[in-house]
Amino acid sequence: MNNVNKTLYIPLYGKSFVSKQGIILHDAKAEEIWDREGFELKGKSRSKWLAYNMAMRARVFDDWTDSMTGLCCDAAVLHVGCGLDGRCLRVKNPYKNWVDCDFPDVLDVRRQYYQESGCYHMQALDASDAKQVSSLPDCSTAVVVLEGISMYLSNEQLRDFLIALRNKYSKVHILMDVYTVFGAGATKYKNPVNDVGVTSVYGIDDIEALLNGTDIRLKAEHSFTPPHLVDELPPSDRRFFKMMFTGKAYGRIYRLFELESV
Repeated sequence: MNNVNKTLYIPLYGKSFVSKQGIILHDAKAEEIWDREGFELKGKSRSKWLAYNMAMRARVFDDWTDSMTGLCCDAAVLHVGCGLDGRCLRVKNPYKNWVDCDFPDVLDVRRQYYQESGCYHMQALDASDAKQVSSLPDCSTAVVVLEGISMYLSNEQLRDFLIALRNKYSKVHILMDVYTVFGAGATKYKNPVNDVGVTSVYGIDDIEALLNGTDIRLKAEHSFTPPHLVDELPPSDRRFFKMMFTGKAYGRIYRLFELESV
């Protein structure tokens, strides 16, 4: 497994960590996989603050996906860069077609823990190659989860991928987290992905410029750390977390955008 693929263990650890505490997100599958597959994380990768962040991000993506499957019951849900994540098990609303996408070696590990069914499938996909979008399921509407993936694509690759999605589907709903350019630059010193050997990540400062000409628009910006989830933290940790990971300062590093086709 290459260094980029190893980054999937960082959010997996975070979800397992909080699930065992019974807060933010309940994920028995993350606990199971981490107990069997997890390796020794070092430095910031094993920080409880990062674990809280990863779990909150996952919960925000879960809640958004639930809301979209409720509104678009016939949509295909495409989780691109799924890693070992169990969102397909955590969401509450039923779905007709869910496709978890990642590199073949990641899916080889994933298939040890997840079983395909009539409504759940796994498919190899490299988001840096927009042509591969054509192999995704045919339907009119796609709900696309891009969690923790945009920073490994250049702006050009990401734009091409979004255009390919828009060309493939009549209606596209997307939730995507991004680093700012400053945030991407700061990863050289402060990002936990460095602990698993990743050295190159990308940032976006002007999402409107990136989307120009794609027939995809910015619908809304969301918080990674909404107050109702922060309030689930142990009281001893809550004040420091609010100071460090909420508000405008955090937004200058890391942002969460909801997009939709025009």
